[in-house]
Amino acid sequence: MRIAVTGSIANDHLMTFPGRFADQLVADQLHTVSLSFLVDSLEIRRGGVGANIAFGMGQLGTQPILVGAAGEDFGDYRAWLDRHGVDTESVHISELRHTARFVCTTDEAHNQIGSFYTGAMSEARQIELQTVSARVGGLDLVCISADDPEAMIRHTEECRNRGIPFAADFSQQIARMEGADIRTLMEGATFLFANEYEKELIETKTGWSDKEILGKVETRVITLGAKGVRIDREGEEPIVVGVPDEERKADPTGVGDAFRAGFLSGLSWGVSLERAAQVGCMLATLVIETVGTQEYELKRAHFMERFTKRYGEDAAAEVADHLN
Repeated sequence: MRIAVTGSIANDHLMTFPGRFADQLVADQLHTVSLSFLVDSLEIRRGGVGANIAFGMGQLGTQPILVGAAGEDFGDYRAWLDRHGVDTESVHISELRHTARFVCTTDEAHNQIGSFYTGAMSEARQIELQTVSARVGGLDLVCISADDPEAMIRHTEECRNRGIPFAADFSQQIARMEGADIRTLMEGATFLFANEYEKELIETKTGWSDKEILGKVETRVITLGAKGVRIDREGEEPIVVGVPDEERKADPTGVGDAFRAGFLSGLSWGVSLERAAQVGCMLATLVIETVGTQEYELKRAHFMERFTKRYGEDAAAEVADHLN
């Protein structure tokens, strides 16, 4: 199964604040916020939603096709992704702009404040998916994740026009999108990814009820943080999957991307939706235990040991065949 992942490619600057953001906020002065947080550490990491998802899929051996835009400074990053099983031949290289940059500060309660510089990402709207499809011999699914908003709309419309199944994954971009764009990006999707907050925001901005949304997408996947994942399909009982025990909690950045990588890999393998969600939850757990979105190491024996402990021997037997 050939899966393309469209989305941002960025360098992450991750900082840690040894306190709580909430303690610095004055309720009746929120309209004039002016704050500076003295941080303890700075980590510069590879990131971007599209690249994070593709990296995780590459780690699981599913050879994803990354579709996005980067600057001429992408050389080392490209080599890293190529080495970890990602097809980067469809990445557009800007002649004018640097690769996008995400700057994020996390407090001791794992709350985050971040800013994103788009840079070369704004040129992702120039990419034609048909060209990508022709190069690789066809596409079975396109995951349209957070990217230049115009690129997201163009890719969605092209998928619909060409009959390519697609997954709608707004994540960070949903905050700046209006209801009309969200409806355009979502209607007819094979999969809709969101967390609990994004689910409510989608309903508020589109004016569509929970039931109406399930009538417009084939499968909705809602991540529930420490409570796991719920998968909804119209007329069917929800599938609820819990998460493995964490060995430690280092940094939540990129956890949602890792879940999507595991879930999409499960789809590529042809396992059930429940099993795909379990793979996603296991990969997400590895990421939350690591600082950085692509710094975790997937050791097959360790992965399967923890997967088996949480989900059982039968589930592990299905997954192990593909990992091996």
